[in-house]
Amino acid sequence: MDAVDAENQVELEEKKHDFINQVLELQHKLEDLSARVVAVKEENMKLKSENQVLGQYIENLMFASSVFQTTNTKSKIK
Repeated sequence: MDAVDAENQVELEEKKHDFINQVLELQHKLEDLSARVVAVKEENMKLKSENQVLGQYIENLMFASSVFQTTNTKSKIK
């Protein structure tokens, strides 16, 4: 009976070791994913800022261009 108990103890220790390794691996994956989330958020903020600048630039170009200015259609109709 002692040999069976010793085998069970060894098996439990191996399972415990495997479980700890799995937990550590998952922790590393979570750290990597968290870092990726932070990087994506920073990139998103950068792109939003660039889009605002480009939008303002386009708006200024449209305002300065005669093509996009409103015209008085009554003065052209005779």
